[in-house]
Amino acid sequence: MEIDPFIFRFSIFILSIFIGYYVVWSVTPSLHTPLMSVTNAISSVIIVGAIIAALAGNSESIFNTSSIFGYLAISLAAINIFGGFLVTQRMLQMYKKKKRDK
Repeated sequence: MEIDPFIFRFSIFILSIFIGYYVVWSVTPSLHTPLMSVTNAISSVIIVGAIIAALAGNSESIFNTSSIFGYLAISLAAINIFGGFLVTQRMLQMYKKKKRDK
């Protein structure tokens, strides 16, 4: 009996979702900011690849598959980078000493 390649890849995808969830939620708060910085760096590399994919099509039609997925990847990676910077700023604010009112 042979396993369908789609089912095999889909099962790996589902397993990676669960593993990723448990790995991210087990990170201690002190390691969260460096982890977000690495995530932002990876997303910036994804944006470079997405720009290349978005511009890879021919000039006759801008609505081909690579352009659509490229623009989608640019949008999602930009949201990820922006959200990562917001979360990092919020985490850094938590570590600052608060001024006491006198």
